[in-house]
Amino acid sequence: MARGLDHIVHAVSDLDAAAQLYRRLGFKVGARNQHPWGTHNHIVQLPGFFIELLTFAEPDKLGTDGFSKLFAAFNRDYIARQNGLSMLILESRDAREDECEFEAAGIAESKVMRFEREGKRPDGSPVKVAFSLVFANDRAAPNVHFCTCRQHFPENFWNPAFQNHENGVQEVRGVILVAAKPEDHRDFLRAYTGSEDFYTEPGEVSAWTPRGALSVMTPDRFAAAFGGPTPKSGSALQAIRFAVADVTQTRALMHKGGLKVRDQRDGFVVDAADAMGALLSFEPLEKSRHSRPS
Repeated sequence: MARGLDHIVHAVSDLDAAAQLYRRLGFKVGARNQHPWGTHNHIVQLPGFFIELLTFAEPDKLGTDGFSKLFAAFNRDYIARQNGLSMLILESRDAREDECEFEAAGIAESKVMRFEREGKRPDGSPVKVAFSLVFANDRAAPNVHFCTCRQHFPENFWNPAFQNHENGVQEVRGVILVAAKPEDHRDFLRAYTGSEDFYTEPGEVSAWTPRGALSVMTPDRFAAAFGGPTPKSGSALQAIRFAVADVTQTRALMHKGGLKVRDQRDGFVVDAADAMGALLSFEPLEKSRHSRPS
């Protein structure tokens, strides 16, 4: 069964600045959370998908367990190089099944790993949340980590009160990985997403999932689709595509927040240089969910 987009990690050296950036972008940003292996985060929820704003804050908590190695240390090293999109996570309905499928496809990076933490409801009361993750390895993209995530108490995590954003963002439309040879990622995309619904053209391979598209584009294809400078070579997550209710109103909100925006096609983008290493694309909701970025 195909897996939809679940969340993406926006790794940053200054978590307070990232939270403030997303507030200026018109998003509702959750409270600061702490992990036992030294990372801290803020959550920005959309229906069925969230952005995890993350930093490495407490080096003394880093251990030798799987989460310390594959999550905390990886993001520590990523942040030492740059701010940006470090990890992509797909939804999971059965973590053990994901583990078996990844092993059979030769992309397994870990066994099932589970952790729990305390979350907060909108009224500030504590609530338990728990997740099981299975990591997958795209050998053609060593600078990105991929995994699936099973929510054990989804009723305690997902909350419509956190998903009503001033900027009118309604859903995630897709995420973009930039790589020199997109075709080299096709087999991984198929095994990782479980999708057989692909779109291909010169310079791009995209897998449609139940929630958004996972696309791999060459630097030139990415520049043509989103405008602006051609990204650096090397496989890296570069962009998130959002669908908004009213592009004009969303653009006005960005201007009010003092953000630079650049019109692109029938929407607009906030460039990576202005969004802590991640290009953010805002597109009309009325377009088909299978619409192309160009």
